[in-house]
Amino acid sequence: MKKTDLKSLPYEELEHWIVSAGEKKYRAKQLYEWMHRKLAESPGDMTNIPGSLKDRIREDCTYTVLKQAACQISAQDGTRKYLFLLEDGNMVESVLMRYKHGNSVCISSQVGCRMGCVFCASALDGLVRNLTPAEMLEQVYRIRADIGERVSNVVVMGTGEPLDNYENLLVFLRMLTDENGLNISQRSVTVSTCGIVPKMRALAEEKLQITLALSLHAADQEKRERLMPVAKAYGIRELTDACRYYFEKTGRRVTFEYSLVAGVNDTKEDARALAKLTRGPGCHVNLIPVNPIKERNYRHPDRKVVADFKNLLEKYEIHVSIRREMGRDIDGACGQLRRKYSGYTE
Repeated sequence: MKKTDLKSLPYEELEHWIVSAGEKKYRAKQLYEWMHRKLAESPGDMTNIPGSLKDRIREDCTYTVLKQAACQISAQDGTRKYLFLLEDGNMVESVLMRYKHGNSVCISSQVGCRMGCVFCASALDGLVRNLTPAEMLEQVYRIRADIGERVSNVVVMGTGEPLDNYENLLVFLRMLTDENGLNISQRSVTVSTCGIVPKMRALAEEKLQITLALSLHAADQEKRERLMPVAKAYGIRELTDACRYYFEKTGRRVTFEYSLVAGVNDTKEDARALAKLTRGPGCHVNLIPVNPIKERNYRHPDRKVVADFKNLLEKYEIHVSIRREMGRDIDGACGQLRRKYSGYTE
């Protein structure tokens, strides 16, 4: 019989499981608090849970706790890159970034990725499997426990395509923001996508207050197809229509992520095309000087090129920012640390 993934159960489902186990309903609140607020590493840590229920959990459930395999700390800015070991032997990466406004954690949603974006280390070995809601939550929990500080922002922008793991993502989002757990504000959560249009529209219908970040990287359809294979399935007009739909349904702006690659998509013509595409309410452009990976021959653009690109967008009244570069000295790009420890690189 398949075991119940206890830490992936939303509060209402946990209540149902508790009652079906012959326990009083109030035990669900106690158990949920131990798992998602006190971050107990095992049922044995739960001091007000009866032994019979602990035994039931051990026999009938999986209790997900990620093990830290590595942690690299940037000497430049204090960014921490974690490598976590999953129960099946796979590994995932997460990143802690410290800002003046608080601690932000970037998590992975899959082991590997099948989207194939050409400048991303995550896609080099394809998709292995989806992460469960518990495995996504645990990345936040283990980092919070490690630093002993509150996590105020969560970004689902690590390894994997979140909307390719849609059902588990929704459960994760609702549990992360549940008042019975960490109770992180939905407005402090960002989900990134390379542009799976049907799922973007479905997410809009959920009317969550999260920020949607679209990995655009080119305003020209042909160029985008060269950089991102998913663009062959969904054209730029279809994509921008989905972004406007998300804004209309949620009132939350869409961030256009644009990785600047030297000599590829960083010209004045690229900037003008991007300005034309993103002009309008509810849009923001986030420029990201590409983080080079040794398996690809893409270069970081000069600072002046980045500044000129930003200034030209602002000339067209586009809301734009340049992402602060963090963790470049610690295998900062998504997928690099996992490949290093998995023996993929020299």
